[in-house]
Amino acid sequence: MKPNVRNAAIATVVLLIAGLVVLWVLSGFEKKKEEITLPAYGEPTYNPLYALRETLRRDGLSAESRRQLDLPAMHLQPGDSVLILDDPRTLTPSQVTDLLDWVQFGGHLLLQMPKPDEDLDDDDRGLLERLGVQTSEVRARCQPWQVPGQEHHLEFCSGTRFTLAGKVRSERSWGDGTDKTLAWARLRYGAGRVDILGSTDFLRNGEDARDTGLRDIPHRDLARLVLSPNYGKGTVHLIYEMQMPSLWKLIYKRGWPVWVPLLLALLAWLWMISQRFGALLPSPRGDRRSLLEHVRAAGEFLHRYGKTPLLYEAVRQSFLARLRRRAPLAAALAGDAQAQAIADHLKWPLTRVQTALQQPGSRDDTALRDRIRLLIQMRNQL
Repeated sequence: MKPNVRNAAIATVVLLIAGLVVLWVLSGFEKKKEEITLPAYGEPTYNPLYALRETLRRDGLSAESRRQLDLPAMHLQPGDSVLILDDPRTLTPSQVTDLLDWVQFGGHLLLQMPKPDEDLDDDDRGLLERLGVQTSEVRARCQPWQVPGQEHHLEFCSGTRFTLAGKVRSERSWGDGTDKTLAWARLRYGAGRVDILGSTDFLRNGEDARDTGLRDIPHRDLARLVLSPNYGKGTVHLIYEMQMPSLWKLIYKRGWPVWVPLLLALLAWLWMISQRFGALLPSPRGDRRSLLEHVRAAGEFLHRYGKTPLLYEAVRQSFLARLRRRAPLAAALAGDAQAQAIADHLKWPLTRVQTALQQPGSRDDTALRDRIRLLIQMRNQL
């Protein structure tokens, strides 16, 4: 078979196998459309009333949202409405007075009932105290809310219940009748209205599939009910965060791209300057030379520079030192008499002992080795 024909056949087989694999993979999948709600980003992540503001604007109303209550910048008019999500007990006395003066001439104020607090509830100059509204320790209970054509709803399941002082009368109120606590009340104040809400969950952005927020028709209907006094007359001001979060909270939540690397750098620097608990560097190399190596090196040095008589004399003195310990009489002699006494003690020939005791020449390496060898043998036999 020609190479071209063989290569074409192989390529055809490979393409056929690849096509079968692709068909097999595609046959195991089914095309299907699915709508997925993406997580919020931008302003909806920090403004819980963003959906309410956009809904009001689409309905043709003027709506503005602010973090803080800024009465001079808001220029409130008699037909305006103000919704405050934060604790109304944190308002200053001047703000309380200005708000009530505005409500008295036709404004509509909506307040979320805060949780009970002994330290804040005793302020006689507070907004709630001047309106005759008191927090209650009674646990919140759901209120049924039915819109024609819609599923049955339960509202005000969370939040804080409240009561009204004896002389205060509500224009409209909502409670289950089991006690005097309320979930919602509308008070008349001069020519204006004040709505007290036990919970504002139905006015907030929907956070998940269970909390649909204003996407639910019953929630929009209830929002339209609580905003009804001045609906379509003026501007709706939505105050969603009167109290600014602490600096540390902002740094923790939004500044982590900066403080996390700095924290890691600080930890690395502390680790670098900290005391070492183990040997990170290799231990110094120990002395690899034995005593014998040092002796051999010293001997080679002396021999290289013509000091061989010193080597011989050192071995001879070592032999004589042992001779004084083992044969004192022989060590006390000198000359031939000493050589004869050593030969008799070791039973060696006299000539051999005399040769060992004679100092060799400074350049006679053979004689030096022979005499040192003889002295060591004599020393070992003593």
